[in-house]
Parts: sequence; C-alpha cells; structure tokens
Amino acid sequence: MVVLATKLYVEGDARDRALDSLRSLVDNEIGELEVEFDLGVRHDDFPSVTIEGEDATVARNVLREEFGEIVPDLTAGETYVGTLESWDDGGFVLDAGQPVRIPTDELDLGPGSAEQVRERFGLVQHVPLRFVYGGDAPSRLADEERDRLYEWTRGTGRLNVNSATRAEVRATLNRAGHARDYVTVERLGLLEQSVLCTEGTDPPGLLSSVGEYLPSELRCVVP
Repeated sequence: MVVLATKLYVEGDARDRALDSLRSLVDNEIGELEVEFDLGVRHDDFPSVTIEGEDATVARNVLREEFGEIVPDLTAGETYVGTLESWDDGGFVLDAGQPVRIPTDELDLGPGSAEQVRERFGLVQHVPLRFVYGGDAPSRLADEERDRLYEWTRGTGRLNVNSATRAEVRATLNRAGHARDYVTVERLGLLEQSVLCTEGTDPPGLLSSVGEYLPSELRCVVP
C-alpha cells in the first residue's frame, strides 16, 4: 500500500468527483503495468492505494515519485512531501502524517513573516511541499522546492487554487470567458492547481473575475 502525499478534504459530490479524478490519475501512471489497485481514504484525508500484481513494486515506486508518500516514521536528513496545514508567526506547519514545523528562517524564501511569504508565493492551504526532515534539528524547505517557488515569480503570473480538481478549474476558466487568458493549469496536488497566466493577463484581475465561481482559496503570484 502507498499513502499518497496529497489530501482529499472536500465532501459530498465534490468528494466523489475528486476520487474519480484520483482514480484516473493513478490509472494514467500505472494502468499499463501488470497490476490491479484499490483506492481508499484514511481518517486524516490522505488517500491510500493498495496494489497487487506482477508489477506491484514498480507501480508503488511510480506513485511515490509522482505524488510523494506519507510514511509512518521520518528519518533526519531525508526529503519528504507534506501538505501546508497552517502558518503562524513562527513558520509553516506541514502535515506529513504527523505535524512538521518549518521555522520561518528555514523557509529561506526572502524577507518577511511566514504569512508574507505565503502571500508572495501564492501558497494555498493543503498544497504539497517538499521538505528535509530535521529530526532533533529544525526541518527546512527542500532546495528543489525553493527553486520551484522562485521560478513561479519569474514567469507571467499565476493564480493558485485549492478545493478543486484540474478539470473543474479549467472548466470554470473557460465558462467565465478566460480561455485565452491562461496557458495551462498545472496540477500541484489532487485538489490544488496553479493557473499559468498568458503574457498580459493580470492575476489579481483573473482572481476577481473567477473567484465567485470557485468555492476555493485563491492566491496570486505576481512577477
């Protein structure tokens, strides 16, 4: 079994759609291998994938690489994926199956408080983030994660969204008349997406236009 490092926290019909989306994502990754799989959702909203078949080991490794894995025990110095659970004056708290605090100084994302960093990089709640577990020392954001976030600020702007699948975000943008205002919708997690704006599109303007259609948290990245 692999516990994926992305959360399924919506309810009702939205939960059913999210599960269908996850089933399709998993099938896209391992559907050509000699395996069968079943999906479940743990009490803490992390989905689990039970895999059986000749290629089960390969399939588990593919999913670990694609989504990250929630494991029972963390080892100091190793890199893991956790979801952004909360933030305060002291830093971020990630959910990696257990709370992991990243002090503000260990984010290394420029000046300001953790809340200012979150606003500047458009980090919505539950977005998966890679970190290096510190054990007895402070944990820190992984170098590759910092590089990715800094890259966001060098582009044409982004609108980050949670509580919606990639298909739902794309449909909302198109329905609201913004089909030409974005290049693509990047999947950050199962229910966390990043809308990559076209040159000349104003991310805050896009937010104000589509915000009423999405029951989500929305955050802009303005280059």
